[in-house]
Amino acid sequence: MSAGSQEYSAKNINVLKGLEAVQKRPAMYIGDIGSRGLHHLINEVVDNSIDEALAGYCDTIEVIINKDSSVTVSDNGRGIPVDLHPEENRSALEVVMTVLHAGGKFDKDSYKVSGGLHGVGVSVVNALSEWLKVEVKRDGKLWFMEFRRGAPVAPVKSISNLAKKETGTKVTFFPDGEIFKTTLFKFDTIIARMRELAYLNKTITIICIDRREEVEEKEVFHFKGGLVEFVQYIDAKRTPLHKPVLIEGEKDNTPIEIAFHYNDAFDENIFSYVNNINTHEGGTHLYGFKSALTRTLNNYATRNGLLKNTKIQLSGDDFREGLTCVISVKVMEPQFEGQTKTKLGNSETKSAVETLVNEKLAEFLEENPAVGKKIIEKCLRSAEARDAARRARDLARRKNALDSFDLPGKLADCSITDPEHCEIYIVEGDSAGGSAKQGRDRRFQAILPLKGKILNVEKSKLHKILENNEIKAIIAAVGTGIDLDFDISKLRYGKIILMTDADVDGSHIRTLLLTFLFRYMRELIKHGKIYIAQPPLYRIKKGKEEFFAFDERERDDILKRMKINPKKLEALNDTPESQELDDLGNIKGVTISRYKGLGEMNPEQLWSTTMNPETRTLLQVNVENEPDAHILFETLMGDSVEPRRLFIEKNAKYVRNLDV
Repeated sequence: MSAGSQEYSAKNINVLKGLEAVQKRPAMYIGDIGSRGLHHLINEVVDNSIDEALAGYCDTIEVIINKDSSVTVSDNGRGIPVDLHPEENRSALEVVMTVLHAGGKFDKDSYKVSGGLHGVGVSVVNALSEWLKVEVKRDGKLWFMEFRRGAPVAPVKSISNLAKKETGTKVTFFPDGEIFKTTLFKFDTIIARMRELAYLNKTITIICIDRREEVEEKEVFHFKGGLVEFVQYIDAKRTPLHKPVLIEGEKDNTPIEIAFHYNDAFDENIFSYVNNINTHEGGTHLYGFKSALTRTLNNYATRNGLLKNTKIQLSGDDFREGLTCVISVKVMEPQFEGQTKTKLGNSETKSAVETLVNEKLAEFLEENPAVGKKIIEKCLRSAEARDAARRARDLARRKNALDSFDLPGKLADCSITDPEHCEIYIVEGDSAGGSAKQGRDRRFQAILPLKGKILNVEKSKLHKILENNEIKAIIAAVGTGIDLDFDISKLRYGKIILMTDADVDGSHIRTLLLTFLFRYMRELIKHGKIYIAQPPLYRIKKGKEEFFAFDERERDDILKRMKINPKKLEALNDTPESQELDDLGNIKGVTISRYKGLGEMNPEQLWSTTMNPETRTLLQVNVENEPDAHILFETLMGDSVEPRRLFIEKNAKYVRNLDV
């Protein structure tokens, strides 16, 4: 090492001023620079409007995707202050838009509670936008300020007079294409979050508009029933056993609202929120609810003699099977922990929730004995099914099918044992499995071929699921166990990759696998361990040159580089008698093949296109909105046919390359 490189002094310390830190390391502030981070920009702006609503000053929020793909978020709150900030010597509006952690939510006189997961505020949106414009209605005037990549174009100015009662804020921004991988907003992603916020805040109306197409799309969300309607929305495809139970009140300065009901399904779905943030990892508010639910129902069942004819001991899991519940608490100073900072750590919140649920649920059960009896009967049926599942699991273990140390014979394992450096391909069919086994890198890639389609777990009880050979093979290979036995520390592979054919059967198998993983190994999805392989759709060969395309656009780009007009290709396909086609129906000198199955690729092709970490494309599976994901799986894989038919009709226009 040279003497020069050893020099380390004050001049080596770089200070990023203003919003430079955000622009240099955007993922630290919004999670990532992909689609999720892009949509988080909207959430940050909307969070400010929600804070105004929680404080009682706003009841309407509008989110618009404009024709130029910029986004406008407006509300009828008090409007961001525009007067001179006493310490900064510039307008408060400019401070809010250019200084991190500046805003009214840090002053509890302005906001008792506030949302926003990262707490970074609208200044980060400004920093990551090519341009941003703010209009503020307050003090009888319309104020305007514009920014370019976070920097003010000019000071705030009044552009017109208004009636004094008119107040509100409108922010319009265009994401910086030099920072984000994509600047394409998805309307479905936006409305999913806005719908969720409308359920959680029943006094608010949220209007969503997409103006990019000739006919604009519009959704209006306002739910007077709040969480009760939320629970009914989540379970719209299921049969409830009773009307939702609503528990609301305040304990220890913590407003608490909970709605739940039981349905005829087998799984438990509890969605918890703190200050409108979905706490995916739960936390103290969830512990408090579970503890109170078990204790109160157990006491009620014992006191009313509802357990006297059974030898089965009810557990907390029995009391939650078939339960759909939404918990929403408002905490003044939330302390988040966990991998994704979505686990509440405030110990006082547990006792607050527990106390309120104990009181209110006991009152409800005494006043509604018929509902109480239905719930306990459901719990007893759950306990019996759980006991049958336990016996099936024990039997399977005795046969070594679920023992992670006795792996399924068809698994071609890898030689490295460190999970962080290993990956497993779950492959459709023996043919593709054979190619994958020959083409893989044996050091770190394991192959598990599946025979046929696995069981649809959405329609089956756990003891039936454990009898399915393909599911048992997956459980044994992955190593974590499922359901109550799940332990992510026993995971044998850092990446679990689903590799199925690009046809209808392949899509169905992939959906069956995702349903199983979502219902019984959801932690793997939450920890980013599940991926979907992207085998190519097309092989283009010209002489000794061979190219692979993953979609039509990439195929057409390759053809253009070969000096072939893709439109000409379509014309040739329509007129097979064309002189430019050879006897096989291909353009002379060029062979275009469309793969329908992985088995059509030889091991070398499968490796180079789909399995080589240097060249492959993998899609990571994540859940952006758990309630909507739950509804989607129930729609696609549940018993009801009508919702599935409506889903297909609505989404048929997006289908490409349908193979039947």
